[in-house]
Amino acid sequence: MSTVAAQVLPKLTDTESATAFRAVHDQEVKIEEYLSNHPLVKSLRSNPAYTESRPHLKFSEEMRKASLTAGTLSGPGRIVVPPIVFAEGEAKSIVLVTYLGENVCGYPGFVHGGLLATLLDEGLARSAFLALPNKIGMTASLTVNYRKPTQAGQYVVLKAKMVKAEGRKAWVEGHIETLPKNGEEPVLLVDASALFVEPKQVNLLSLVSGPVSP
Repeated sequence: MSTVAAQVLPKLTDTESATAFRAVHDQEVKIEEYLSNHPLVKSLRSNPAYTESRPHLKFSEEMRKASLTAGTLSGPGRIVVPPIVFAEGEAKSIVLVTYLGENVCGYPGFVHGGLLATLLDEGLARSAFLALPNKIGMTASLTVNYRKPTQAGQYVVLKAKMVKAEGRKAWVEGHIETLPKNGEEPVLLVDASALFVEPKQVNLLSLVSGPVSP
């Protein structure tokens, strides 16, 4: 196996990655406790239709360092803890919960639109991978609509669902909304639609039983 392939192949299964994160700093501990005790997360964890994972932790440290979201944008003040992902294979849908820190802004106090587009690109891709023959695809198109400014320093939820699949192509729709507190309704922040295409040369990549991008 080549060095590149060894780095790309997942080091952990979905189940293993779900419990691999260890919060160390005070902010990490606070965020982990909040997410674990939130009704949405509790509900998804109790639903046998969903598989929980933390995709950023599935891959080697070398690959995470080279990744935009798992490396460059992760850490204090940014994507503070690895996002939690719940995948539902039958419906080809995913739910992702995470916290966006104070240092990922465009305009002061508001999350940069480019980061939101990146999160949607990766989140929608995870849904598409569930439908593609070899579970790998590249973004062919991505349309993003910004509905409301997204405040930095808040919890958000990304939801995505495959709406159509034909051979090597998968169409996905999704959105990012606030993670509501008790009694509140979520607020739609940004939505998107995308087309993902599995490369014809996928077998030559000798890659993966899961997404290439962490």
